Amino acid sequence: VGINQLKILEQSAFVTAGNTGGAMFNAIRTLGRIKGVERPALPAVIPTQSGKCVAVDVGVNVDCKPEFLVQFALFGSTYAKIMLGIENPRIGLLANGEEAGKGNALVKETYLLLKETNLNFIGNVEGKEVFGGKVDVVVMDGFVGNVFLKGSEAIAKFMFDSLKSELYSSTRNKIGAALAQPAFRNLKKMMDPDEIGALPLLGVDGLVLIGHGRSNTRAIESALIQAQRSIDANLLAEMTNTLQKELVK
Repeated sequence: VGINQLKILEQSAFVTAGNTGGAMFNAIRTLGRIKGVERPALPAVIPTQSGKCVAVDVGVNVDCKPEFLVQFALFGSTYAKIMLGIENPRIGLLANGEEAGKGNALVKETYLLLKETNLNFIGNVEGKEVFGGKVDVVVMDGFVGNVFLKGSEAIAKFMFDSLKSELYSSTRNKIGAALAQPAFRNLKKMMDPDEIGALPLLGVDGLVLIGHGRSNTRAIESALIQAQRSIDANLLAEMTNTLQKELVK
């Protein structure tokens, strides 16, 4: 019902914390894909040492062809321009090394295809380089992307929980913790997935945002804010414009 409303209401978005596969199926069936799109994809904006990076796909497409990943790179580049204001996003392909020959068959074939595009593709990158700020967009299939995203979230939570436990383990540490509280609060906010709330399903002909199934009230609030930001930035129209120019010949 909610997705159907997107066909009626202008400047609208649908937000769900339901099953990702179900949301994608219904979005494609009801709204269709933007012309030229092979598969929709989910981007995630992750913090880095130099700002932010768009990771795509983070969970929709487990089995991919190289051509899909090339489109994901275009999705990510366009999203980074529209939502992050990055003029010429640097794109990296996640692999187990920087060299051109690294990775499995999918990565190797995707590398060759990306080199032939007009995108600002800088080559393969490792996970450490993503967080180091070497790229503005990192491309991967949905299986790797989901492991990458959830692993990153789990590590961040483990570090904060461990640090909190250590800081409150003695009186001296508690004093230090009190002094550092503003810095820790800012850092936690930057890395907390509840601050994002939901991710837009790129490639469908409508604004559909998907959140965690375990979303709390803060995450839902953030998801609604994210939806409004996407509407204000004219994300769907701008994305459609770019994809039509690049994919429809």
